[in-house]
Amino acid sequence: MAQALIFLATGYEEIEMLTVVDLLRRSHISIDMVSISDSLEVTSSHNVTIKADILLKDADFDSAQMIVLPGGIPGTPNLLACTALTNQIKDFAAKGKWLSAICAAPTIYDHLGLFQGRKATCYPSFAEELNDASYVKQPVVVDDIFITSRGAGTAIEFAAAIVERFAGRKAAEEVLQQIIYNDKDEKGKSQI
Repeated sequence: MAQALIFLATGYEEIEMLTVVDLLRRSHISIDMVSISDSLEVTSSHNVTIKADILLKDADFDSAQMIVLPGGIPGTPNLLACTALTNQIKDFAAKGKWLSAICAAPTIYDHLGLFQGRKATCYPSFAEELNDASYVKQPVVVDDIFITSRGAGTAIEFAAAIVERFAGRKAAEEVLQQIIYNDKDEKGKSQI
C-alpha cells in the first residue's frame, strides 16, 4: 500500500520521475511507480527504459494519498489520454486527496477542470494552457491539494515539497541535507 503513486507513460521525463521516487524513498514515504501501459518497462522521452513497480490495473488508489505526474513529451499527452488515470485523478480531487505535477503535466489538471481559482506553475512554454489556474513563475507552487513545479531543474524542490506535505518541513530539510542540496557555509556562500 503506497502512500503516493507516480505514473509512467511512454515519453515521461526521467529526472522529474526518478527524483521524486528517490527523495520520497529516502524519506521513508512509500511510492509506487505505475505504468499506464500493459508493460512494466516504460521508455522515457530521452530513451531511458525504467521498470515500473506495478501496472495501472494493480494500483491501490484507495490507500494512496497522492497522485504524482511527471512531465515530458509525449509523456504528458499520453497521461492525459489515459481515461482510467484521468478518472482516478478526478476522484482524488473530489475526495480532497493530493495531486502533484511537474513540467507540462500540470496542464492535465487544468484540462480536467480541477484548477479553478488555484495558483499553479508549469514549464514556461505550457503556461498558456493553464486556463483555469493563475500561472505563477516560481520553482514550486503549493495551493490547497495541488503541488506544481516548472521542470527538470526544479525536480529536487518539487520532491522536497512532496516530502514536506507527507512528513513535515523537518523531514524535507533532512532529505535535502542528505543529498547536499544547496549546501552553504556560514556566510551563505555555496560550498558545491
